[in-house]
Amino acid sequence: MTPEFVINIGRQAIETTLMVAAPMLIAALVIGLLISIFQAATQIQEQTMTFIPKIVGVFVTMLIFAPWILQKVTAFIRMIFEQLPNIGQ
Repeated sequence: MTPEFVINIGRQAIETTLMVAAPMLIAALVIGLLISIFQAATQIQEQTMTFIPKIVGVFVTMLIFAPWILQKVTAFIRMIFEQLPNIGQ
């Protein structure tokens, strides 16, 4: 097992993690920004007002992107299992 092989697997793992997490993180970011703008415009400074919409938004995003997420994770795991014979070399 060469250092390049390990670095490549690590890079692909980080890439897959970021790609899978990106839709939920972007949804939370957009919802948080919209709520912050609403709070600034109305001068309502309730801290708990941001949690429920973010949780619901992330959950809905997860439901929408679940097939794509499963496809990406499955492809990565399949690639890992295909590389298992090369680990001992």
